[in-house]
Amino acid sequence: MMQKLKALFLAAATVAAIVAIPAFLSSRVSAGDLNKPIPAPLSDPANRAATETVVLAGGCFWGQQAVFEHVKGVTRVVAGYSGGTKQTANYEDVAHQRSDHAEAVEITFDPKQVSFGQLLQVYFSVAHDPTQLNRQGPDRGASYRSEIFAATPAQLATAKAYIAQLEAARIFPARIVTKISALKGFYWAETEHQDYLVKNPNSSYIRTHDLPKLAALKQVWPQFWRENPVLLVQTRH
Repeated sequence: MMQKLKALFLAAATVAAIVAIPAFLSSRVSAGDLNKPIPAPLSDPANRAATETVVLAGGCFWGQQAVFEHVKGVTRVVAGYSGGTKQTANYEDVAHQRSDHAEAVEITFDPKQVSFGQLLQVYFSVAHDPTQLNRQGPDRGASYRSEIFAATPAQLATAKAYIAQLEAARIFPARIVTKISALKGFYWAETEHQDYLVKNPNSSYIRTHDLPKLAALKQVWPQFWRENPVLLVQTRH
């Protein structure tokens, strides 16, 4: 019970911090924070399964986890590592570029509530900058690359077609550098990195680089926005 109350308190604190973001932040426009919707994928096959999972990488996993925890239809988001081996799936090796891993998030969602294509709309528009090669914000190195780790052939095809669609429409001022790979493995990050934004809403890094992403999600995609995030502490068994 105390754990649930703590989670609710932290969620409320995060929402308050989002509301307190200065107005000028919402007017900043970059390739990864357009502050406007982008077209839906022309190809976004329906999935009749009860649940679906995808792994997305796009910079520090703190912000990625926080963004997708606020998306309706998402049932769990785990911060972790993908692209490398189990032996190097730890923060020290990944952060110091001693592995092939990218910091990533494993997103489990109900495809009847939110489609894979709709998650990609959020991913490309407000969650990160897909035109930056091996960097996001102040973070540098291949572990912060933009990459979609597709869990199924359908996801792989949808992601490829969507990038081609966005490029043809010249949505971004520079070329999309997002890689697309078949998912081979995902490894959970250490406990201190899970739900990091909710636990540390007042850290300077979070306030500067990640809370604006939540504000952009709420502004650009109100139809996807969920006020209370689905925290890992609530879904982990």
